[in-house]
Amino acid sequence: MKTDLFNISNFKVDGGAMFGVVPKALWSRVYPADVNNLIVLTLNSIIAETDGHVVLVDTGWGDKQDEKFFRHVHLHDGEGLTEGLRKRGYKPEDITDVVLTHLHADHCGGCVKNSNDGGYELVFPNAEYHVSRAQWEWAVKNNLREADAFLEENILPLEQSGRLRLADEEGELFRDFSVRICYGHTQGLMIPVISYSGRKLVYTGDLIPTIAHIPLIWNMSYDIESLKTIEEKKSILQEALDNDYILVFQHDVHFECCTLTMTEKGIRAKDKFQFREIAS
Repeated sequence: MKTDLFNISNFKVDGGAMFGVVPKALWSRVYPADVNNLIVLTLNSIIAETDGHVVLVDTGWGDKQDEKFFRHVHLHDGEGLTEGLRKRGYKPEDITDVVLTHLHADHCGGCVKNSNDGGYELVFPNAEYHVSRAQWEWAVKNNLREADAFLEENILPLEQSGRLRLADEEGELFRDFSVRICYGHTQGLMIPVISYSGRKLVYTGDLIPTIAHIPLIWNMSYDIESLKTIEEKKSILQEALDNDYILVFQHDVHFECCTLTMTEKGIRAKDKFQFREIAS
C-alpha cells in the first residue's frame, strides 16, 4: 500500500452552517471566522495504490461552472486536482478508480470537465467511479434541501460513461481499502477505511469534517438527519478509540489527522499531526 494526501483547494463557508446548533461563542474559539462569519475549509483528497489499483478519493469542486457560481465559495490556494496528482507522479490516465464519498458538488465536481464540443467528458478517462447505490438513487432523485449540491452536470455524465459502479453494502472495495456507509449527512455517504503500515486510517469525509466536529453534537446544519449523524459518529469514534485508528480530515484547514482519547467530556482528539508524518 502506498498513500498520500493533498489539498485540492481551500474554500469558504458560513461558520454557523458548519456548526449547526452550536453557538458561535463556542465554535469560534476552536475554528475562527472572518468578519463575514466565513470559515476556511480544505478539500483534502487521498490517493492510494493497492493491488494494482490507483485509487483517488473525491475530486473537489472542478471548474465547469462560471465565475458567478464560484463567487460564493471563494476558492483559493491548494494544489489543484490534476496538479496535486502530477506532483505525486500521477497523470489523469493513471487513475484506475475514483471513490466518491457522496455526490455533493464539492466532492465530485472534479470528475467531469467541459469538452471542446460543448458537452462533458471525464477527467479520469480510464477510471471506474464508485458511489454507494443509496447515494446514487438519492442524488438522481434530488430533493429541495440538497438541490444546490446535486448538479446534473457532475452526476449524469458518470452514468452515461458506462464507468459508474454502485456499492450496495459496506466492505472491502480493494485490498486494504474498505468503506462504511452512513445516512445522517446524506443518504449513502461512504467513509473509506484504509489499512496502512499496521494502522487503520479513517477518512472521515462529511461525517466528521474537521477536528472541531468530534464532539457528538457539533454537527453541520447541512446534515439531512442530524440524529443519525450523532449515532454514526458515536459508533465510528468508539471503534476508532478502541482500536487506535487515525482519523484523516477532509475539510480541516488546521489539522489533517489525529488520534483519540477518552476525557470527562467524551471522546476527543489526542495527538494532532499532518498526514506526511504517517506516510513517511
